[in-house]
Amino acid sequence: MPQTPNDPAGTTHQFQTFASQGQNEKSSGPSIGLIIGAVAVVALLAILVAALLMI
Repeated sequence: MPQTPNDPAGTTHQFQTFASQGQNEKSSGPSIGLIIGAVAVVALLAILVAALLMI
């Protein structure tokens, strides 16, 4: 019986290729959550400015 471990996930090279593909897909642009958050902050600031101008 050989002493080399059996890697069920495949070779290291295959894993590195898989990991780099996942990173490329994630870094394609800003996430939708970030865009929604930015729009919410801008809307909140607009409401605060409008409320301050009415005082």
